[in-house]
Amino acid sequence: MTKHSEPRPPSADDQVTLRGPAELADALPYLMGGFHPDDSVVMVAVHGERGRFGGRLRLGIPHDPAEWAAVSQQLAGCLVSGSEERGGRPDGIIVFLCQDPAGDESARGVVERLRPLSQSLRLACGALDVPVLEALCVSGGRFWSYCCPDPRCCPEDGTPLALPGTSVMAAAAAYAGMRARGSLRELEAGFAPLASPVSAEQEAALDSAAAELVPRILGEPGRETVREETIALAGLLIGRLADGPPIPDRGEADARDDALLAHDEAAAVILGLQDRTTRDRAAEWMEGPEAGPALRLWRALARRCVGAYAEHAAAPLTLAGWVAWSVGDEPEARAALGLALRADPEYVFARLLHQGANEGVDPEVLRGCLRRERAARLAAAARERRAGTPGTGPGRRDRPVGLPRAGTRPSGTGGRRGGGRGGGAGRGRRDTREAR
Repeated sequence: MTKHSEPRPPSADDQVTLRGPAELADALPYLMGGFHPDDSVVMVAVHGERGRFGGRLRLGIPHDPAEWAAVSQQLAGCLVSGSEERGGRPDGIIVFLCQDPAGDESARGVVERLRPLSQSLRLACGALDVPVLEALCVSGGRFWSYCCPDPRCCPEDGTPLALPGTSVMAAAAAYAGMRARGSLRELEAGFAPLASPVSAEQEAALDSAAAELVPRILGEPGRETVREETIALAGLLIGRLADGPPIPDRGEADARDDALLAHDEAAAVILGLQDRTTRDRAAEWMEGPEAGPALRLWRALARRCVGAYAEHAAAPLTLAGWVAWSVGDEPEARAALGLALRADPEYVFARLLHQGANEGVDPEVLRGCLRRERAARLAAAARERRAGTPGTGPGRRDRPVGLPRAGTRPSGTGGRRGGGRGGGAGRGRRDTREAR
């Protein structure tokens, strides 16, 4: 479940007044921070006589209707209690059910199929003495109201949504610098695993890397060496991606990034990031000129977690979510962190970041911690060098990267292949993933 913390109260100059279901439906992507929620229940708290928007939450629509009553109670309780914790019980709730038709089903069929879910949500909110002021179903480019029985304003065939960018909310969001980023499904597609036959080549490289790295990771001296090698290689790849000219089209940019990473390079970093210490040091590439190429690297590595290594994607997905949140890209952050928790629901770092984003925590709190960690490590390495003690390498490799320029490019997309699919590979899939 994704919660969105209550925004600051608007001033008189930046208030936007929405009148009626049509403008509510058109405002939904902007209420969610800039994306269209697919297959989602969205609930928004409303406060005061003027209906100020407050906290909001989103959950994927449960596939089993038998779960709808229990889920409705949980959602209503979560939104009401969360609003009370932030200082005010809501005076009402607006519900959106968003799902496009699949197969031969019509949009009207979606509306009728989800009507019991709407009723469950209205009953759950009413049981908490908070009325549902409006419940809308958005499907197939149209919307329907579950609350309005008047066909003159809410016809049986639904009402078309406004053209993108033409509503009053779209104009206000554009003025404020916010833009709709497409649907949640489209955002998540940028992290989807590579398709065959490339996925088979990447899985072979992961098997081979696991057979080589696992014995080293299991021993403490070897583990520290692998950490240093992983950070050094990740820094090299960040520099390589930074060298590429910007490409406006997201799909083309992702394809270019995929071509810049060899399979063996990706496999080594993916497996190295399963170590908590290594992952936390990688999180320091979070701001300034490092952040953009670092985000691209974590996205690309998430796409390389294929086959039996799908669960390994939790680490690069969490790093992608962290960097996106750090630079203010909340839709990307929410998509990445949601996928990280889908890959591994117990991944603690993803859970903490997800909670922080939901609760409106300023990411500068975590950025400050990571800066202090880096500064302390650099100072310790400097003291070791002055004392003539051989350092472990962080002082050289962990300096602010300044986007190091790679001296080579991958010779091809095949990467390192070969004999890792035997006994060592299965163990590698398990043993490289430590407690989070």
